[in-house]
Amino acid sequence: MALTTSTPSIDSAKSPPRAGIRSWIALAVLMLPVLLISVDNTVLSFAIPSISLALVPSASELLWIIDVYPLVLAALLVLMGSLADRIGRRKLLLIGSTGFAIVSVMAAFAPSAGALVGYRALLGFFGAMLMPATLSLIRNLFLHPDQRRTAIAVWAAGFSGGAALGPIIGGFILEHFWWGAVFLLSVPVLIPLLILAPIFVPESKDPNPGKIDPLSILLSFGAMVPTLIGIKEIAQSGISAVNVAFIIAGITLGVLFVRRQLRRAHPMMDMSLFKNPVFSGGVLANLLSIFALVGFLYFVTQHLQLVVGLSPTHAAFVLVPGLAITIVSGLVAAKLASRFKPSYLVAGGLLLNATGFLIVWLNTEGSVAGIVAAFAVLGAGVGMAETISNDLILSAAPPAKAGAASAISETAYEVGAVLGTAILGSVLAAAYKLNVVLPASMSSADKESAGQTLGGAIDVASWMPPQQAEALLASAKHAFDSGSGIVAMVGVVLMLGAALMCLRTLRSAQSSPEPASH
Repeated sequence: MALTTSTPSIDSAKSPPRAGIRSWIALAVLMLPVLLISVDNTVLSFAIPSISLALVPSASELLWIIDVYPLVLAALLVLMGSLADRIGRRKLLLIGSTGFAIVSVMAAFAPSAGALVGYRALLGFFGAMLMPATLSLIRNLFLHPDQRRTAIAVWAAGFSGGAALGPIIGGFILEHFWWGAVFLLSVPVLIPLLILAPIFVPESKDPNPGKIDPLSILLSFGAMVPTLIGIKEIAQSGISAVNVAFIIAGITLGVLFVRRQLRRAHPMMDMSLFKNPVFSGGVLANLLSIFALVGFLYFVTQHLQLVVGLSPTHAAFVLVPGLAITIVSGLVAAKLASRFKPSYLVAGGLLLNATGFLIVWLNTEGSVAGIVAAFAVLGAGVGMAETISNDLILSAAPPAKAGAASAISETAYEVGAVLGTAILGSVLAAAYKLNVVLPASMSSADKESAGQTLGGAIDVASWMPPQQAEALLASAKHAFDSGSGIVAMVGVVLMLGAALMCLRTLRSAQSSPEPASH
């Protein structure tokens, strides 16, 4: 007998209901803010050389231009998730999207590196409003495990697709317009989002939300900022009492934040979720996957443009195969999840990340073919580990805590982006500063600029006598590539350790059975 769409199937008590066409349309609409955020991150990676030449930032300012956005976003995600529970996730999504587009226009015309850092911080503020809506709504839209896993793969593919789309469009823009034009890419994404979200995305809120805790907000933000400052400054000026004090202060505030959450009846971040090793292992795998991707892009995009001499468009196309493989790998991983243990899939993805970094280290000449191969392997690993880890995070948490689980997952994603550029970028900056040889005839100001970044050396060389300029550029490029080799080995070690961790913490996670036919 045929069943209407409103009549449950015989085994509905055993199997959650399957989502209909409107849920999939809603998922497509939710991909727009995902694309907005991922395009912004990747476009900026390719704009680093142009920004370095136009605004001449210091090494620290250059890292802050990249890092302040995910730092602010990560620090505010849990707060914005709580706010979304009160006023509605869709409503906050629309507010955040509008603010994000407006500030993007302001960032496009930033007159200095300091101003750009400030606008990037505002983008992080509004970006934090966008993120909580995506995974938490996916958890509510797709109750069936098979559909949820596919939806998460699409969600992860949205980030990768944005990363692939950003360089291609951004590369074209950078060749024909000034660097600030890349920030204007968010505006075309905003228009369909504002039109379609009220129609297809259902409003969702918590009927009994906990109170907003201002002290927890300050502690969470305070835990991240001093730690990151300490890491950056140690890379720039070496170990000192002040720099170590920053890190200790951040760790101390982090401990106080955790203790406060454990004592509160309605915590800002539900720390009890971490008692489940599958949940905590999934969060760490999520963080380290993005760490690998963002850290890799940070130095490779500079190598392709500033060392090899490719245009932004050509450099973007070099990385497109790897980004496409990232998308395919995530979709394939969703299918493999019913046949293989999640711990094997996640660990396998992290081992592929390690292999990608190893290829970079072995590619001593920095050939374009070697970079294509390295990023293809790393992309396969990121797609697999990211998809499965996010599914584990959501499935390991009770349905009533889907919002909290989503906020933690998204926070891990952004913290991974922060640490990817903070740690690997700082290692690269320190190695460059240690190995670059500067002509004695240079002024103190020129030595300061050329001694901090490769972009600064190229800028200084543009007005030096030809023979001195050639010597400076050769030394700067060699110092940069030497630092890239050190960064690659750090990546190999971290990814190998992460793979072993996942085999241990995720061993109790079981592969999902194939869904029953109805």
